[in-house]
Amino acid sequence: METTVIDAHNISKTYDPQGIPVHAVNNVHLHLTKGEFTALVGPSGSGKTTLLNLIGGLDRPDAGNIIINGTDITQLSNRELVQFRLHNIGFVFQSYNLIPVLTAKENASFIMMLQSIPREKREERIKSLFAEVGLEDKLNARPSKLSGGQQQRVAVIRALASQPQFILADEPTANLDSAAAAHLMDMMEKLNKEEQMTFVFSTHDQRVIDRARRVIKLVDGKIESDSDKP
Repeated sequence: METTVIDAHNISKTYDPQGIPVHAVNNVHLHLTKGEFTALVGPSGSGKTTLLNLIGGLDRPDAGNIIINGTDITQLSNRELVQFRLHNIGFVFQSYNLIPVLTAKENASFIMMLQSIPREKREERIKSLFAEVGLEDKLNARPSKLSGGQQQRVAVIRALASQPQFILADEPTANLDSAAAAHLMDMMEKLNKEEQMTFVFSTHDQRVIDRARRVIKLVDGKIESDSDKP
């Protein structure tokens, strides 16, 4: 029996940067079930990242409701929303958002530390994930000593490490070569299948789109098509 993870009803978000309204997300309904491996696609400015930020609780919609695991996050206070994100959602940002003064290992284990996961369990999980993406020799390197692709892999590990209910990833392979992108997608597919972790990607990358089992195309803030692969 399918378990609903995300149920977004008629959500809209309008920005007004220079007195001209921009409907970034326009009356969208989205239903996702546990274990999906879904790509949000569309041209630049289509609303992919905005939709990802809304369902992740990083931004609030102007209208509509977003229900995650039975909790309507649009009704939560800012403090409640922070706690909800901490324990339910993993984020991969296009800009990495690594903390400069922390090592790669410390950055990757930061969320688990906030969750009070014991140190021994944190280190075991991190070492295993670093080995899977070929970064076992970079555990103690700071972000400034890592390439863009290496920083991206650390950011992905940080999102995956605490085994959240689902992962929201904004262009997770944007700075990776073909081999690194393939390793990363292999790892995410493995976690998706073995741990039933739900993944939603915002992407232009055909390598990610080819792996996705569901592809949702956005145009001008609306869902133009939504298709499952055979």
